[in-house]
Amino acid sequence: MDKGVFFKIISKTLFFGRLTPHQKRGVETKLTAFDIYDIVDDRWRAYMLATVLHETGGEMQPVEEVGKGAGRPYGKKLKHDRTVYTFPDRLYYGRGDVQLTWYENYELMGKLLNYPLLKYPELALEPEISARIMIEGMTRGISNRGDFTGVSLENYFNNHKEDPINARRIINGLDQAKKIADYYNKFLNAIRNSKG
Repeated sequence: MDKGVFFKIISKTLFFGRLTPHQKRGVETKLTAFDIYDIVDDRWRAYMLATVLHETGGEMQPVEEVGKGAGRPYGKKLKHDRTVYTFPDRLYYGRGDVQLTWYENYELMGKLLNYPLLKYPELALEPEISARIMIEGMTRGISNRGDFTGVSLENYFNNHKEDPINARRIINGLDQAKKIADYYNKFLNAIRNSKG
């Protein structure tokens, strides 16, 4: 991939000609993680980048959820089944490139990736850790399942299918699925055109 060409294209098509150094560093972190963790399918790369663009409000860097879970069950000391926890004394609102939420999800990702995420949920804001969480959660990865919702990129982008609309189910139902599919198409175009 010619990164100069790639960044020139996405700056124009996705960032209104104003891709900042901060955003570029965020994209670079994801591209590096794709190489480290052998994410070679251009469609997977494009869909993950599209998801990050949406989930971070265009920052392309790990962010904390606006409102820190206020008004949502995971913004209180509750587990999925609504039982109360008292330890650790932390809240598990959205953090990272893909907004990791809920006690159980921090616990699972911590175990799978060997990070103390329950004790230190802010680790999900570290760029390299956040990218790793995104890849594990969105692919079959270590657990052999999509860890966020039970489905993964393998379900929507394979030898028989390319479905960027329903791929949104990997993260959050069909919320904003068309918008993210549009981002996906633009990232995919940039990836493919940067390969010459």
